[in-house]
This record gives sequence, structure tokens and C-alpha cells, in this order.
Amino acid sequence: MSSDAAPPGPVDRQPAPWTGWHDGDDPSHTRWWQGVHLLAEAPSHQPSRDDSPPFELLPSSVRPVVFLGFASDAGVLRNQGRPGAASGPQAIRSALAPLAFHLNREVKDAGDIVVEGDGDLEAGQSRAGTAISHFVDSGHLCVVLGGGHETAYASYLGLAGTAAVRDGQRLGVLNLDAHFDLRQDVRPTSGTPFLQMAKSEAAVGRTLEYAVLGISEPSNTRALFQTAQELGVAFLLDEDCTAEAAHSFVADFLSRIDVLYLTIDLDVLPSAVAPGVSAPAAFGVPLAIISALCRQVAASGKLFHADVAELNPTLDADSRTARVAARLIATLLR
Repeated sequence: MSSDAAPPGPVDRQPAPWTGWHDGDDPSHTRWWQGVHLLAEAPSHQPSRDDSPPFELLPSSVRPVVFLGFASDAGVLRNQGRPGAASGPQAIRSALAPLAFHLNREVKDAGDIVVEGDGDLEAGQSRAGTAISHFVDSGHLCVVLGGGHETAYASYLGLAGTAAVRDGQRLGVLNLDAHFDLRQDVRPTSGTPFLQMAKSEAAVGRTLEYAVLGISEPSNTRALFQTAQELGVAFLLDEDCTAEAAHSFVADFLSRIDVLYLTIDLDVLPSAVAPGVSAPAAFGVPLAIISALCRQVAASGKLFHADVAELNPTLDADSRTARVAARLIATLLR
């Protein structure tokens, strides 16, 4: 199976060429804008399934990477947040483009799923899920660029449809976030994705393995803490996120699962570091700790899928949040 096969059905917006400054033709000068290929242009080096182990057992560090944008802030609007996250995918690409490229694997850009208005959210999540399933099953490490945190349910739809999960691999969801996002609402929002996941897992006889690091107690009601307790959610408060405590928390969670979906809501970071989000954090988890956790997850070999959510370029200061998002992605994929 070709590693650069296009997803079933077109994305809503085709990938645009990445651009940046040119330091020289020698590979030692490569920057991200030169290292990322548009999906249709990417060379194929992925072995077929006939002559390699099942892809889901390969360490994440050897899989080719594919970016998929999820340009949506419909869920944020439904959640009464501040709009603008639909521009997040392109802002992350622009922040990544000039960085030095230190990866030794293919990186591709598949373009964007675009949610056009409030009524397109569920359909957009479904379209994204179909593309994610395809990319993962064809041997890629898919990284979704958000978009509001409604991105998370799109990611879940994709992963639930993969061969690995259908064949019984224990999927764990690690959320770096100030919020549980376990709200009960009349329709999906950026605040409901993990409750939606729990219900979907229960419907097929499974329990959602869900952990959250960075919870802000003042930003989550007692009802949300109760829901988390009922669902058996592991969590670590932002005030308790020392380097040692965070490392142990993640290590314990990794020991209980086979494959990991890592979702990074940028509002887990202090507002001085990440101002460009719908709900800036008054406290937050230091960037150095979040970066160390990205390295820890990457080193585990269990990373199955990742997304970065809640970047709102209209609220950013000097592209500060976009640059942080780009740095975390580069760290995670290194």
C-alpha cells in the first residue's frame, strides 16, 4: 500500500506550498518549509504490509507524518467562546515553516477539513474522521492542526475506525488541558468531546481510558469533577504539575494502554506563554513541563495520533501562541 495515497474523497481545502527563506541547497540547511511535501508530491518509502510488521506495532518515530488541518471554530461558538480558531491550522504551518528541520522521516501536508458554519460541525468531524482512519491505517502518524477542541471528537472518530482499535489495541487518550471538556449539552461543542467519546466507547462495550493533565480547579464546576469521577478519569491539577509529578502521571497512564492519542489544548499553558486561545489560563502549566511530556510521549513509542487545538490567531500576540504550538509539534515529532 502506498504511503502517499490520498484519503478517500478530497479534503475540503488542498494543501498550499510552504514557503520560507533559503539558506542553501545542502541538506544541512533544511527548514520545515523545505522538509514538508504536499501529499500528492511526497515520495513513497513505506514498506508494504506483506513485508513489515503491522504498522500499529511500529514505534511512532519511524512512521511518516501527515498533517491534516481542522479549520473550525463552530464548537467554540456553540460553547460561547471567542471565535477565530478556524484560522489556527494555517497559523501553525506559518510558525513551523521557518524552523530548522531535524527529522529523519517524511512529513506531508494533506490540506484542511473546513467546517463552514455552525451546522457543518458534525459532518466536518465525520469527514476528518474518515481521513484520519485512512492515514493511520496506511501507516502514518497523523497530526491534526486545530481548530477548536471539537477537533478531539474528529480525532476519536478516526481512531475508533482504525484496524488497531478494532483489533483490540487499548487506546488511551491523554489530554493536556485546563478543562475536562466533559460537558453535557444538547449538541456537540468544544466542551463536550470527551463525554462524547465516553458514550461512544460505552456503546461498543468499552471504557474510555482518559487522563487530563493541567486541570484548573476554578475553571471546572463541581458537576464536571463529579462526571470525571464517575467515568474514572485520571487527572492532575495545574497547581500540582511539578516536573516529577507530571512525568509520573504520564508514565503511569502509558503503562496501562497500548496506543496513545495525545491532544494538546494550548490553554493548558500560562496566558503569558499562550495568549492566543479562547480561554487563557491564569495559572497554567509551564512550557518546559509540557515540552518534557511531549518528549516523554515520543520516547514511549506508543504515540498513535496527536492533535493541537484552540489556537486563535486573532487573539494572539506577536504569533506567540502559534510559535509555541510549532515548537511543541517539532519536539513531539523529533
